[in-house]
Amino acid sequence: MIEKVRIANFKSIVELELELGRLNVFIGENGCGKTNILEAITCSSIAGETGGILSDTLASLRGVRVTNPTLMPPLFNKTFSQKATLIALSSNNNEKAIVEIIDYDKTSWFLEYSVEGLLLEQLKKVEGRTWKKQNEFTPYLSKIFGNNVAENFYNYAPENYFLRRFEEEGQVKPLGIRGEGLFKHLVDIYRKKPELLKKIGEKLRLIGWFQGFEIPKDLMFTERRINIKDKYLQELDYFDQRSANEGFLYLLFYFTLFISPFTPKFFSIDNIDNSLNPKLCAELVRQLAQMAKENDKQAILTTHNPAVLDGLDLNDDAQRLFTIYRNAEGHTIAKRIMPAKKIEGVESVRLSEAFIRGYLGGLPKNF
Repeated sequence: MIEKVRIANFKSIVELELELGRLNVFIGENGCGKTNILEAITCSSIAGETGGILSDTLASLRGVRVTNPTLMPPLFNKTFSQKATLIALSSNNNEKAIVEIIDYDKTSWFLEYSVEGLLLEQLKKVEGRTWKKQNEFTPYLSKIFGNNVAENFYNYAPENYFLRRFEEEGQVKPLGIRGEGLFKHLVDIYRKKPELLKKIGEKLRLIGWFQGFEIPKDLMFTERRINIKDKYLQELDYFDQRSANEGFLYLLFYFTLFISPFTPKFFSIDNIDNSLNPKLCAELVRQLAQMAKENDKQAILTTHNPAVLDGLDLNDDAQRLFTIYRNAEGHTIAKRIMPAKKIEGVESVRLSEAFIRGYLGGLPKNF
């Protein structure tokens, strides 16, 4: 699990350090930099997997809004174990990025990249000594990439169109950021881990009308559909995802993401509240916190819906809430919200209400 992330000189972020839990929720006004944080981590993951080479195509497929390269210095990340620390640093002049990686045995590794993401120099530093020989460093570099806990980090932002039509199923692995590949992934689970498909169905009972779903056994080669049963429509055997409501489709995607062993260990979801009832939002977050623990997943969620916060238990250190905002210079800042101390005789305020009242920050102040 990634415990600490430090980002410098990326879009609106000048310097930012976050100590993450297992389930993390970001709140803040529009344009404060929530997604910029997720994109920085995404770029780090890509650099780690490709040996430091970033491309517009890879970044876009992972959910990065690619802009002027001078605004997006390449980053890199690495951690070996649950106790390891991830640190990503870039230089101030936006011409190159210097990255320090501290692994489990306290060895420091330094990588230097140009702003286009090309590896310029590889250095290994142990106990004050530095080696610049490529043949000494490469085996260790391979070991780092091969054990990267943050590899395959995706910034998911599912869309109704892709969830409903099951299009572009063969082009993405394991799941596309907009929901592409969901049907193929469900089929893979059905074939390899059928008990998990049943578990996803059990979680979907959060939807009051839902009775069950299945992968049809008589599908034609070109067909892509799931059979869904509504308990109130007994005269109808089933309907498929094209007739399902949006909320059901989003839940199906989220539960698949958190339960499947074939999805990334570390990922983010932008706007987790999309198309969901407020009370359902709160229960969803409670369920996701439990599933993250059970399935060894780590996630960052962004939201504008106060109800999402009521699903968090801030007394559980694995669940963390951050307010993201811009300071007087316009730099993105993050503040962790700690659990409120109980005062005898005073009724506690729910997190949703505290957010709406402005106690947590993250609300516009210009109107």
